[in-house]
This record gives sequence, structure tokens and C-alpha cells, in this order.
Amino acid sequence: MCGIIGIVGKEAVADRLVDGLRRMEYRGYDSAGVCTVLDGQLIRRRAEGKLNNLVKELAGNPAPGNIGIAHTRWATHGAPTTSNAHPHATGEVALVHNGIIENFKPLRDALTARGRIFESETDTEVVAHLVSEQIEAGQSPTEAVKAVLPQLRGAFALAIAFRENPDFLIGARLGSPLVVGYGDGETYLGSDALALAPLTQKIAYLEEGDWVIVYREGAQIFDKNNNPVQREITTSGVSAAAIEKGNYRHYMQKEIFEQPTVVAQTLSSYIRPLEQTVALPQMDFDLAGVKRITIVACGTSFYAGMVAKYWFETFARVPVDIDVASEFRYRDPVLEEGGLALFISQSGETADTLAALKHCKENGQTIAVVVNVPTSSMAREADLLLPTHAGPEIGVASTKAFTCQLAVLAALAAHLALVKGKLSAEEEREIVRHLIEAPAALNAALAHDEDIAAMAHLIAPARDVLYLGRGPDYPLALEGALKLKEISYIHAEGYASGEMKHGPIALIDEAVPVIVLAPSGPLFEKTVSNMQEVRARGGKIVLISDAEGLAEAGEGCLATIEMPHVHPLIAPLVYAVPVQLLAYHVACAKGTDVDQPRNLAKSVTVE
Repeated sequence: MCGIIGIVGKEAVADRLVDGLRRMEYRGYDSAGVCTVLDGQLIRRRAEGKLNNLVKELAGNPAPGNIGIAHTRWATHGAPTTSNAHPHATGEVALVHNGIIENFKPLRDALTARGRIFESETDTEVVAHLVSEQIEAGQSPTEAVKAVLPQLRGAFALAIAFRENPDFLIGARLGSPLVVGYGDGETYLGSDALALAPLTQKIAYLEEGDWVIVYREGAQIFDKNNNPVQREITTSGVSAAAIEKGNYRHYMQKEIFEQPTVVAQTLSSYIRPLEQTVALPQMDFDLAGVKRITIVACGTSFYAGMVAKYWFETFARVPVDIDVASEFRYRDPVLEEGGLALFISQSGETADTLAALKHCKENGQTIAVVVNVPTSSMAREADLLLPTHAGPEIGVASTKAFTCQLAVLAALAAHLALVKGKLSAEEEREIVRHLIEAPAALNAALAHDEDIAAMAHLIAPARDVLYLGRGPDYPLALEGALKLKEISYIHAEGYASGEMKHGPIALIDEAVPVIVLAPSGPLFEKTVSNMQEVRARGGKIVLISDAEGLAEAGEGCLATIEMPHVHPLIAPLVYAVPVQLLAYHVACAKGTDVDQPRNLAKSVTVE
């Protein structure tokens, strides 16, 4: 959730550290801080709130030095105050931390009993004191870190600076990602490749339990048993230009409009357009032998999995269970032999999902991962890696990652149906033809942006909004409600439209807008019937449908949003666009922070 960066450089690092934090604000923006090392001093600057407050602090109180660490925080232990902001420091060390130290309370109690004085409420400060104790007792920095790491339980990525050692940093990871970047006479630490994009493209991903000494001329990596190891240095491919807003007002707006391009990029990896067939990556297991699929994900990725459940069962006739990752392990799920466990995550580092993945692996499941970061922790655990190609997604509310996930899942469903003998070659070609149409259909949906912006003021005053859909449009209703909640702070709920009369209809009055997703097709009449139940009770309806559907049921609605007429297979991708744009424009009308909504972070790396 938090973002960390460290530089062992040839020249002043403070400005570059802040620049790295700016690229990681999607990870957290409750507070920020930097610490540099110069002439035997730890020079620490911190500020509550967003990064600009730290920039102002540094303008008045610079932090000189050629080595340093920095952090942008999403609060876990302790309120988002300056005293709780990272880096945390003692007289000897300063460190930044992403994750949670689960056993911090007994460690803190023992340290307090030994006379250590704490200035924050955080779990992180415990680590600073533990390392400092070792150094004060005469241990070297490396010996101190080796002694402390085994005492820590939980999930962490650490970057540590030492007052008397201005030539290196030490990093460590357990359950939270950390990468080493290699530059020209400089070396870097970062939460992800995005943080280091303008500094270097040459990175190595630390593996679980690794720790590293970072010098100007390179890095020495050790495994969890303190054995020296080599980790592959790869080219990240993350472009600094890809994380600029360009002419768009917000990252979220930019990412919504990138969807035709990135969905096309993603599909190009999974279909052969000339042969009109689906082509999955190589796998060393028999996909045809899969008896049951277990889908596990969080948030927006979970809703992508809900859509996939319809596809897998409809096309491949394979039974599917789907779970929210944070609940999965705690119900002691039955995992049958021959099962495929499918995990969906934008970052590939989501803590709940990663823990569920490891549980499934321990219980003999084949692991498939749909992820936007092909070098992430989940990707490295996969038997079948299914990358999306959405590019960096900076807006906290996921948009293009969702539609790319849907594209991959549709291709997987089609291929599974084919190898299961439930789909003929001609039917596969028909599915591929529809998938190829998706980018153009997304473009057509985006053409209604101004219409949606013009009616956003009708929704902005509402305190409650309901979304309705049937079949695969039900997960889209849930996703639409989530987007509105995330960035406009309006209470919203998504329902299967047939469930309205089983309770939620009691909420309906003239002050509750109801957003109905109803593409023309086999479920249209049923959905419109439920819509009429709402209308009869004074509900104000916004109908999202194609021209045929609007002609049949659009009269008397508060507003209508027209979508292109598309095959039901790609309708979830296309209907994601209007619910994203509606949430975006309502948030703009309300003046909320679209890219960095309160209390949220992009990459949820703690359970």
C-alpha cells in the first residue's frame, strides 16, 4: 500500500526521491517523507497529507546528500500525522516500510521495557529501534539487519539508511514487493519498476525473504538463509511517458480513454486474427482435464471474475466457485483434485489474493494468474501466467485493467470450451470475430462521453444510487456502484435486477436514481420489467442500452445513455465504459479528488 524508494547516487538525491514518490502516490497519500545521509547526520523531512506538502517542507528545509530513502504512506498503524510519517529514525538509522509487522506489540513492549522511547504509533518504528539496538551494541549494519529480520512476523519491504555509512542502503522483503534498479554509477531500491522508470530500466526483483546491500556500483543480494544469490536483471519496459497525464484532466480519464488501445494490445496476445483462433501461453498441464475452477480476487478484479464465471459455465460447462480473497481461506474451502485456481489482480501483489494463492498451491491446485505486472509475486507462482497489457494504471479506481482482465478471461473461456469439446472450430472463430470487434465498440462507447458529462449533474446531488443488471450485467452493476462510491463518495449499491423486489425496492423514492444496464437481447425484457417496478414507485431511471433498447424502454427515463449494439460476449467490456464515465463525471461535478480518493490506495499489500 505504501511506496518506498531509495537512491545510492553520485549527486543530490532529494528531488529525485520526491519524483519517485510522485509516481507512487497511487500507493498511498496520507503522508510522505525523505531522509538523506550527509556528514554523519540523518537529515529527515516529513509532512502530513499529500506529497505537495513535503515539497513545500523541502523548499524551506532542504535535505542535501547523495544517498537517501523516501516514502509515501497509506496509514495502517497510527493516524496519518507527521509523527507517524516515514522515514522513522533513531540516532543511528532511518528506515521506510511497506506492509505490517504483525508482532510489533510484543516487540514494542520489550523495547520499551529496555528503555527505548517511541515517538510514533506505528509498527515500523519497532524495526528502527531493533536495528539501532544492534548497532549500539557494536554490530555492523549488515549483522544488525541479519539479527533483526528473523524477529519480524508479517509482511514487509524495508529500505534502511545508516548515519555512519553514507555509501550503502540495505533493503529486505517478505510478502511485500521490492526491486533493485541498476544505473550508471548509481543503484536504487523501489516498491516497483514504476518508481524507478526515469532512473533505470534495468531491474531485479527480490524474491521472498531476500535482503540486499545496495552500493553505488551495484548490489549484493542474500536469500532468507543469508546465502549470497543472484537474481536475474531484466528490462522493465516501463516508460516514464506512460505515467504522464498528457492532455487529460485526470489519470482516470486518460486510462478510460486508453481502453480501446490496451484491450487491442491485450487481445493481440491471445488471438490469431488470420486463423481466427485463441492462442494461450504455453502450459505444462492439461487444461482439458480441469474439473472445477476456483476464482479468487478482490474489488474490481472480483467483478471481472464474476463475469468470467458466466463465461466458463456457459461456454465450457465447467463448474466455477468464486470467492472474495479476504474471506477465502477462512471458510476452509473444499479444493478438489484436478481443480484450477484462477487469481485475478492488477498489481499481482494484493496481499489477500497472494495468501489465497499460496493456500491453493499447498492444496494441490493448478494455479492460473491474470495480472497486469508479469514479474509480480503472483506471476512468479503461476502454472499458467495470463498477462494483461494495460500498461501502468495510476488512477486508484481501476478502469483499463478491468476491461483487459475481461478480454483475457473471455479468451481463456473460449479456449477452455474448445479443449473440453464444448465449442466447435466454427464457434471458436465466431467468438474470436466478436473479440476483435471489442476495441471499435469501446471507441463507440467513448463517443458518448459528452452526453454522460452533460447528465452527471442529475446524479451528483444524490445520497444513494442503485445499479441494476441481469446475467453478466449484474457484475457490471456492482462495478458501477463501486466506482461511484470510490471517487464521488455517494453511497451506491449494485443488485441483480430480479432481486429488487426482495427488499431493496423499499429504498426507492424520487430522490434515489436507479442506473439500469440493459443491452437488448435475451435478458432485456426481464430487466425492463424490473425497471418498471422501480418506475411505478417513483424511482428516477437512467437507462444504459443500445438504440433498440432505448427505443423500446427509454421513454420517461430521467436520462438515457446509448451504447453500440454488440454481441453479448463483449457487452461487459463495452458497458464498463458508461459506468466508468458516469462515476468520473459525477465526481468532477462534486469536486472530489478523482485520482486519489480519500482512504484508498491502489496496491493493497496488507491483509
